[in-house]
Amino acid sequence: MIRLFKVKEKQRAENTHGTTGVKKQSAGELRLHKDIGELNLPKTCSIAFPNGKDDLMNFEVTIRPDEGYYVGGTFIFSFQVPPVYPHEPPKVKCKTKVYHPNIDLEGNVCLNILREDWKPVLNVNTIIYGLFHLFTQPNYEDPLNHDAAAVLRDNPKMFESNVRRAMVGGYVGQTLFPRCL
Repeated sequence: MIRLFKVKEKQRAENTHGTTGVKKQSAGELRLHKDIGELNLPKTCSIAFPNGKDDLMNFEVTIRPDEGYYVGGTFIFSFQVPPVYPHEPPKVKCKTKVYHPNIDLEGNVCLNILREDWKPVLNVNTIIYGLFHLFTQPNYEDPLNHDAAAVLRDNPKMFESNVRRAMVGGYVGQTLFPRCL
């Protein structure tokens, strides 16, 4: 929290001395800076800023599940944080094509805290844990990929086989999945 006050003090000092080119941070950027500073990621998750540290509002999170159907896989999610964060949740997409009941083939993610259950008290850490949980406990009751959900519900052994086939870079039905192991 103290670091945030130092950023604000520095901005005020530079603005009063006539320094130009200093971009004023929005409330959303300040909150995101705080959230990132307080991240407590599981050892199987990492965060990266492909556009550099100057663009905190766009970043990627990599999840490598160490249990469940998706153990050993590497899944990358892009986060786009709106300027009005935390009043609106980040837009999250899965960049890795995955056979999953809660992630469709376009990378859209079905996670309640990214939609109707979002509250400003939630943060990036909460979202990352929610995404991690999707890989350890996929939910067939709230699907985006209805075919995968039906297989998980009706035949978990076949679902496990389909996940493995997809993760090694094979076909599931008519869809080819890139290798993510």
